[in-house]
Amino acid sequence: MSTTPVMPKARKRRRKTRTPNVNIRPSIIASDLKVNEIDLTPGREHLVCPDCSTWVPITGMLGTPKLVPHHTGRATVSEARRCTDGSNRRISIDIEVDAWSTTLIEAVPTTASRRATKVLPKPKMALAPAVSQIRPAPLSAEQVRQVFRTHQQRCSACKGEAAGRDGQSLPCRDGERLAVTFLRLLRQEPKRQAVRELFARERRRIDRQYAAAAKRTGGWAAVLPAVKEADTRRAQLPVGDAPLGAPPVPVEPLHPRRPTR
Repeated sequence: MSTTPVMPKARKRRRKTRTPNVNIRPSIIASDLKVNEIDLTPGREHLVCPDCSTWVPITGMLGTPKLVPHHTGRATVSEARRCTDGSNRRISIDIEVDAWSTTLIEAVPTTASRRATKVLPKPKMALAPAVSQIRPAPLSAEQVRQVFRTHQQRCSACKGEAAGRDGQSLPCRDGERLAVTFLRLLRQEPKRQAVRELFARERRRIDRQYAAAAKRTGGWAAVLPAVKEADTRRAQLPVGDAPLGAPPVPVEPLHPRRPTR
């Protein structure tokens, strides 16, 4: 509703206005309002005025309910004005307080489910290597032995409890393969241990070389300022003239070459 200078300004009124005046406009039907636009709590009856969208108290709940004279809710934007269309408008309370309270309670989870949930950042996962980059982990004899023992405890053929139609015990191919792998790794274990020790020695030697190079570089860095200062002093000439008793510097060769015929 637009405001004009001729409209009456808001005036100071009592906290709860009681007046026999009734607005001639049709009554407001409570059931037509949204559940969040009306409050039927006993002693705190309010609703949103359809004309100015302001929460307004309801008076006369025991007789003729109506909206109290009120101001528009746009006082923070412009000068407060009296809501002449919605003041003293009658209200038809056609819903029960218990039914309204139940509807309001049921609407709370529905409203909460429509709210946007908090966006959680995705954890950064490391990229999986390509198939060509995957290197199988080397097996040790101890690992194969543990797998073989576990297989023997679970396999009925390895225990001799599985039998064929002729009553003979069935062999276990998986157990045989594990046993062969264990024996092969057990024979290769000394050679593998020697290779591991060789690589460990080479790694220690390379680490010592890098440590010595780093120490030498640090030593040069420590004496570098003193060396630069000595070079600077050496390049400076003494103050005063050159000594007179010094022999002149020869500019001609001592033994000129003879001209060739």
